[in-house]
Amino acid sequence: MSEIALAADFAIIIVVATTVGIIARQTGQPTIIAYILTGLILGPVMFDIVTEEGLVESMAELGLGFLLFLLGMKMRFDDIREILRPIVNIAVWQTILQTALALAVAWALGFDPTEIVIIALATVFGATPIIVKILTDKDEITSLPGKIDVGVLIVQDIYLVVVLALLGAEELGSASEIATTLGVIAVMMTFIGLFSVASSRYLLPTLFRRIADNKDVFLVVAIAWAFLFIAVSEQFDLSLEVGAFLAGISLAQLPYSKELEDRITPITDFFILIFFASIGLRLAADDLLAYWLEAVIASVVMMVGNFWIMFYLIDREDFSVETSFLGAINMVQVSEFSLVVGALAVQQGYIGTDILGYLSLMALLTMSVSTYIINYNHTLYAQTRPWFSRFESADKNDVDLGEYNDHAIAIGYDEITERVLPVLEDEYDDVVIIDRQTDHIDALEEEGRYDYIYGDFRHGEIRKAANLKGASFVLSSTVQADVNRALLEEVDDDATVFVEAERIDDARELYDRGAAYVIMSTYLTAEKLSEYVEQYVTDREAFRRLIERDIERIVDRDGDVPADRERRATETGGEDDD
Repeated sequence: MSEIALAADFAIIIVVATTVGIIARQTGQPTIIAYILTGLILGPVMFDIVTEEGLVESMAELGLGFLLFLLGMKMRFDDIREILRPIVNIAVWQTILQTALALAVAWALGFDPTEIVIIALATVFGATPIIVKILTDKDEITSLPGKIDVGVLIVQDIYLVVVLALLGAEELGSASEIATTLGVIAVMMTFIGLFSVASSRYLLPTLFRRIADNKDVFLVVAIAWAFLFIAVSEQFDLSLEVGAFLAGISLAQLPYSKELEDRITPITDFFILIFFASIGLRLAADDLLAYWLEAVIASVVMMVGNFWIMFYLIDREDFSVETSFLGAINMVQVSEFSLVVGALAVQQGYIGTDILGYLSLMALLTMSVSTYIINYNHTLYAQTRPWFSRFESADKNDVDLGEYNDHAIAIGYDEITERVLPVLEDEYDDVVIIDRQTDHIDALEEEGRYDYIYGDFRHGEIRKAANLKGASFVLSSTVQADVNRALLEEVDDDATVFVEAERIDDARELYDRGAAYVIMSTYLTAEKLSEYVEQYVTDREAFRRLIERDIERIVDRDGDVPADRERRATETGGEDDD
């Protein structure tokens, strides 16, 4: 295929995906559905304009790797540490019960044994990108149901990596070969996983501390780290997805992960577009509709079954009925990863493209419906609460995760914020600092007194991690007007906001936008200097006392008591200046 034709294919895919994506967003649908529809429109199902070959196929494989890399970067163990035991219980039993349900449904619908196994393996997973994206947009990702879902998805993702590695193996002809392959996969993944954990603790913090201030190098090193793990995985005869996933896990544990995740997402989105479009390009109309009735029946049964499985498992761990309902209703869909597993199974010759079409139709149906279900989960609970109240019990209590709420946020760690942090600490239970300078993060980490988030406040992931909308007080020590405007637009109307400005026009605008106080350092400096000069001219003794008072404050703050304060005060401008 010529380079011109390849370039034209990419241009067509991107233009059509963008157009369909806009329509999907207007109707509240996830963009992944738009990407699959793009492949169906451009492939044999409709116009047969683009074929999946050459560079498109290679880019699609990279897309899968980047998807798993980003997935690994969302696995922050600290996020679920408090509820780790119940999450593991829920996830393990959910995998077993949902697999059994999928096997039963596929068997009842008349598929052959190999197809039944592949369908069951493919339909166990929750739609991680969709669930995380919608819950994040709704500010529910840090809620208890959100953290339960994310924890279960993390366990599922580990299971997914094992399934992908298993399907990627060359020999699976007998039970002994499957057992041997699983053993080899477990050993190799354990080895690479230990290296991943060790590097996140001993190597990566030092490396990224040195480069994090350089935005371009910061991103390039992260991508290079992913490709290093991919290369190592392929040396061990594991799939590139395994390496990419473990590389993401090692980076996820760093304080720089939120910033990195925000930077890597646009790149990943491009590759994901190509990957899911390529799935649509593989399907013919006959494949997509070969089992359309079975797909509709299976979608309904699986969504209802998945809800009750999750509800029972969460409720069994003594969480409240509301938490059980919300955690379950968010997880009813057949994941886009069913297409990942299905595509790999087709590539390995285990199933035909008609089964991939069946899985694709199930994913399209369930993801479309579940998008609205997640968006209106609280409304659905309110409507059904009288019936679900029968499951309530005095023994059921939700865990307090200590998430940020009614807290204080300081944007930037400098002399201004450093001076006021103790005051904020006395007033608010939690104080969170957002800063993008590694030396400031190092200082905060060494002090261990305040929570901090490394990253650029402009990035949505950073603001959501700090729960900006739930803050009661925000202090911004940046003079960048666009940052302060964005802050005032997003923060809750009842929150108190102090911002900084250099120009008087900016200060007036920020006051108009709702700032409680606008700090103008040049004005404050001029006022202080005027006070000093006036005291010096009118009363030298009062001036000396004023200087001593300021020195005393600096000493009390820094803990550095000079041997001769009187001498320092005099040298600063005391009596012998006559």
